Amino acid sequence: MLATSRSVALIGVDAVPVEVEVDVSPGIPSFTLVGLPDQAVSEARERVRAAIRNSGYPFPAARITVNLAPADLRKEGPIYDLPIALGLLAAQELIPASALRGVLAAGELALDGSLRFIGGAVNLALLAAQTGDSVLLPELCASEAALIEGVTVLGASTLRAAVGHLNATQPIMPASTPETRPDPEALLDLLDIKGQSQAKRALEVSLAGGHNLLMVGSPGSGKTMLARRAPSLLPRLTRSEALEVTRIHSAAGMLVGRGGLVQTPPYRSPHSTVSDAGLIGGGSIPRPGEVSLAHRGVLFLDEFPEFSRKALETLRQPLEDGEVLISRARASVRFPAQFQLVAAMNPCPCGYLGDPERACTCTPAQRTRYAGKISGPLLDRIDLVVRVPRLTVDELGRASSGEASAVIRERLERARSIMLERQGERNGLLIGQKLREYTALAAGPESFAKAAAKSLSLTGRGYDRVLRVARTVADLAASPDITEVHLAEAVTYRPRNLI
Repeated sequence: MLATSRSVALIGVDAVPVEVEVDVSPGIPSFTLVGLPDQAVSEARERVRAAIRNSGYPFPAARITVNLAPADLRKEGPIYDLPIALGLLAAQELIPASALRGVLAAGELALDGSLRFIGGAVNLALLAAQTGDSVLLPELCASEAALIEGVTVLGASTLRAAVGHLNATQPIMPASTPETRPDPEALLDLLDIKGQSQAKRALEVSLAGGHNLLMVGSPGSGKTMLARRAPSLLPRLTRSEALEVTRIHSAAGMLVGRGGLVQTPPYRSPHSTVSDAGLIGGGSIPRPGEVSLAHRGVLFLDEFPEFSRKALETLRQPLEDGEVLISRARASVRFPAQFQLVAAMNPCPCGYLGDPERACTCTPAQRTRYAGKISGPLLDRIDLVVRVPRLTVDELGRASSGEASAVIRERLERARSIMLERQGERNGLLIGQKLREYTALAAGPESFAKAAAKSLSLTGRGYDRVLRVARTVADLAASPDITEVHLAEAVTYRPRNLI
């Protein structure tokens, strides 16, 4: 007897359909899985056998062959447990074959027949929205898939519950869309930080135009506090942007317990020991890395020079292109990676160069070697570098808190509206002819910019970045033209050296 159920495979962040063909025929009892299964898929034989028996259904003493089609596509993970089990039961006529038509099923089976959480539920639902199918998933991730409008999502807690629904004896109610929970990072406020007006201004300019930012300062100066408040300054994601971000996080299995769309820009802060694959994405079966998880949000790299040189150099391509291309022998996978880089570092190895209360103990050679950990090409891709001095206790007592995040966010949103209305994208993404058109300078500002470029020995890329930042400063001031004042502020964010 032959039966077919339907499932999916994740290729990067895209779901593609997979047919699960189950053949039960007379012969010496065996259970064969074909169709390029990985180890986790191959082990489904034991999970499915135990789950079917412990759910009270017979397991056929026959020759069982399961084919996962298309056969040339690598299948991985335990998500095929449920469709294999349903196909086996349909082959024994315990489920009508017609009930499996128009249903995309995915789920990991426990040995007692219960269903466990899987990643990629949103991606599966997006495919179902295109094909017009309904979705049968573990109850734990049904609400995640229900984020996609127009898709019937059925959440089963056990294999028996799934079979009961398909047999129309115990129908499952479609899952409802979960409520969106606020991101804790978005609740932090810049009012918590006293002083540091220049660093706050640099953060505002950086986030408004999508420019990369590096903060240099002693330990305890507030660099990490500033970075953690970046999400509170960013506008909420649009519906399309939220879906784009949510499907990346769903593919990575990070939405369990989160509820709702990811509507606030993500904030990622990996440790300096992260591998290059963990940062950029990859693995034998490519998975999104930190740069993709930070898509449409902020990637904060604290202790910037402590990251491995290889990991840092992998950032250069996504910083320019806004995506990551991972090539393997069988396929190439693209991950979106349009993120905002905010990095922080000490001015020297001991951290106290220029500190008002503690003397630096580093030699000039140590300082040079420390700053040299960040390559010239990578530093050239950072638009703003700002000093964050450590304030003394007396200075903290006198310093004001400045503006609240909500006030700055309103100004930032107005500037972004100007950018989107003028050119359809943020200033940090301007290249080529668009850059020349929208950063055109009058004679006076142009002479000023060229003199500054010569003084700072800027490369062509560095000069373009000064123009982009100046355009953003002008937009924050609602000025249609870039003046010397705007260029002067942009130039201050490009120091001659880091130490």
